[in-house]
Amino acid sequence: MSTERSEPDKLRLDQWLWTARFFKTRQLSAKAISGGKIRLNGERAKPAKAVHIGDQLEIKRGPYRTVVIIEALSTCRGSASQAKVLYHETEESITNRETLAGQLHMQSQAVQYDRGKPSKRDRRAMEKLRHSTNSSVES
Repeated sequence: MSTERSEPDKLRLDQWLWTARFFKTRQLSAKAISGGKIRLNGERAKPAKAVHIGDQLEIKRGPYRTVVIIEALSTCRGSASQAKVLYHETEESITNRETLAGQLHMQSQAVQYDRGKPSKRDRRAMEKLRHSTNSSVES
Protein backbone atom coordinates (compact mmCIF):
# COMPACT_ATOMS: atom_id res chain seq x y z
CA MET A 1 0.00 0.00 0.00
CA SER A 2 1.16 3.49 -0.82
CA THR A 3 1.01 6.19 1.85
CA GLU A 4 1.21 9.05 -0.67
CA ARG A 5 -1.92 11.06 -1.26
CA SER A 6 -3.03 11.33 -4.84
CA GLU A 7 -4.15 14.69 -6.17
CA PRO A 8 -7.93 14.72 -6.74
CA ASP A 9 -9.22 15.47 -10.24
CA LYS A 10 -12.04 17.66 -8.92
CA LEU A 11 -12.82 19.46 -5.66
CA ARG A 12 -15.65 21.52 -4.18
CA LEU A 13 -15.29 25.27 -4.83
CA ASP A 14 -15.71 26.27 -1.19
CA GLN A 15 -13.13 23.71 -0.10
CA TRP A 16 -10.61 24.87 -2.72
CA LEU A 17 -11.01 28.53 -1.66
CA TRP A 18 -10.41 27.51 1.95
CA THR A 19 -7.41 25.33 1.01
CA ALA A 20 -5.90 28.14 -1.09
CA ARG A 21 -6.24 30.46 1.93
CA PHE A 22 -8.59 33.02 0.39
CA PHE A 23 -10.90 32.53 3.41
CA LYS A 24 -10.27 31.46 7.00
CA THR A 25 -13.08 28.88 7.08
CA ARG A 26 -15.09 26.86 4.58
CA GLN A 27 -18.21 28.46 5.99
CA LEU A 28 -16.92 31.93 5.08
CA SER A 29 -16.00 30.77 1.59
CA ALA A 30 -19.46 29.22 1.10
CA LYS A 31 -21.07 32.45 2.27
CA ALA A 32 -19.00 34.49 -0.21
CA ILE A 33 -19.93 32.13 -3.05
CA SER A 34 -23.63 32.29 -2.17
CA GLY A 35 -23.38 36.09 -1.95
CA GLY A 36 -22.11 36.34 -5.53
CA LYS A 37 -18.56 37.41 -4.61
CA ILE A 38 -17.02 34.48 -6.47
CA ARG A 39 -17.38 33.70 -10.19
CA LEU A 40 -16.22 30.45 -11.72
CA ASN A 41 -15.35 30.76 -15.43
CA GLY A 42 -17.39 33.98 -15.62
CA GLU A 43 -20.56 32.57 -14.07
CA ARG A 44 -22.01 32.48 -10.57
CA ALA A 45 -21.54 29.15 -8.87
CA LYS A 46 -22.75 27.25 -5.83
CA PRO A 47 -20.40 26.17 -3.00
CA ALA A 48 -20.57 22.49 -4.04
CA LYS A 49 -19.63 23.19 -7.68
CA ALA A 50 -16.66 21.08 -8.75
CA VAL A 51 -13.52 22.94 -9.80
CA HIS A 52 -10.85 21.54 -12.09
CA ILE A 53 -7.30 22.50 -12.98
CA GLY A 54 -7.35 25.37 -15.48
CA ASP A 55 -10.60 26.93 -14.23
CA GLN A 56 -10.66 30.71 -13.81
CA LEU A 57 -11.93 32.29 -10.59
CA GLU A 58 -12.87 35.92 -10.04
CA ILE A 59 -12.80 36.76 -6.33
CA LYS A 60 -14.17 40.05 -4.99
CA ARG A 61 -13.07 41.06 -1.51
CA GLY A 62 -13.82 44.65 -0.52
CA PRO A 63 -12.80 47.01 -3.31
CA TYR A 64 -10.35 44.46 -4.75
CA ARG A 65 -11.08 42.05 -7.61
CA THR A 66 -8.65 39.17 -8.02
CA VAL A 67 -8.61 36.84 -11.04
CA VAL A 68 -6.78 33.54 -10.56
CA ILE A 69 -6.34 30.38 -12.59
CA ILE A 70 -6.35 27.08 -10.70
CA GLU A 71 -3.02 25.26 -11.05
CA ALA A 72 -3.51 22.38 -8.59
CA LEU A 73 -6.09 20.84 -6.28
CA SER A 74 -5.52 19.86 -2.68
CA THR A 75 -7.82 18.64 0.06
CA CYS A 76 -5.49 19.65 2.91
CA ARG A 77 -4.96 23.22 4.00
CA GLY A 78 -1.25 23.93 4.30
CA SER A 79 0.98 26.93 4.80
CA ALA A 80 0.69 30.12 2.75
CA SER A 81 3.66 29.07 0.59
CA GLN A 82 1.94 25.76 -0.18
CA ALA A 83 -1.30 27.60 -1.00
CA LYS A 84 0.50 29.85 -3.53
CA VAL A 85 1.30 26.73 -5.58
CA LEU A 86 -2.42 26.00 -6.06
CA TYR A 87 -3.06 29.02 -8.31
CA HIS A 88 -1.53 31.88 -10.22
CA GLU A 89 -2.95 35.37 -10.51
CA THR A 90 -3.30 36.90 -13.98
CA GLU A 91 -1.04 39.82 -14.92
CA GLU A 92 -4.03 42.09 -15.57
CA SER A 93 -5.42 41.31 -12.12
CA ILE A 94 -2.10 42.11 -10.45
CA THR A 95 -1.75 45.49 -12.19
CA ASN A 96 -5.39 46.43 -11.49
CA ARG A 97 -5.02 45.50 -7.81
CA GLU A 98 -1.79 47.46 -7.42
CA THR A 99 -3.27 50.51 -9.17
CA LEU A 100 -6.35 50.42 -6.93
CA ALA A 101 -4.19 50.04 -3.82
CA GLY A 102 -2.19 53.11 -4.84
CA GLN A 103 -5.36 55.12 -5.47
CA LEU A 104 -6.84 54.13 -2.12
CA HIS A 105 -3.58 55.05 -0.39
CA MET A 106 -3.56 58.49 -2.05
CA GLN A 107 -7.20 59.07 -1.03
CA SER A 108 -6.44 58.26 2.58
CA GLN A 109 -3.49 60.66 2.51
CA ALA A 110 -5.65 63.48 1.05
CA VAL A 111 -8.16 63.39 3.92
CA GLN A 112 -6.74 65.33 6.84
CA TYR A 113 -8.46 66.72 9.87
CA ASP A 114 -6.81 70.02 10.67
CA ARG A 115 -8.94 71.27 13.52
CA GLY A 116 -9.78 68.04 15.30
CA LYS A 117 -12.82 67.64 17.53
CA PRO A 118 -15.20 70.64 17.69
CA SER A 119 -15.22 72.57 20.96
CA LYS A 120 -18.29 72.98 23.14
CA ARG A 121 -18.82 76.44 21.67
CA ASP A 122 -18.57 75.10 18.11
CA ARG A 123 -21.04 72.30 18.86
CA ARG A 124 -23.56 74.77 20.27
CA ALA A 125 -23.19 76.98 17.19
CA MET A 126 -23.75 73.98 14.91
CA GLU A 127 -26.80 72.91 16.92
CA LYS A 128 -28.22 76.45 16.78
CA LEU A 129 -27.70 76.54 13.03
CA ARG A 130 -29.32 73.12 12.63
CA HIS A 131 -32.40 74.20 14.59
CA SER A 132 -32.73 77.49 12.73
CA THR A 133 -32.67 75.76 9.31
CA ASN A 134 -35.18 73.12 10.44
CA SER A 135 -37.66 75.72 11.71
CA SER A 136 -37.39 77.80 8.49
CA VAL A 137 -38.02 74.65 6.35
CA GLU A 138 -41.14 73.73 8.34
CA SER A 139 -42.70 77.22 8.01
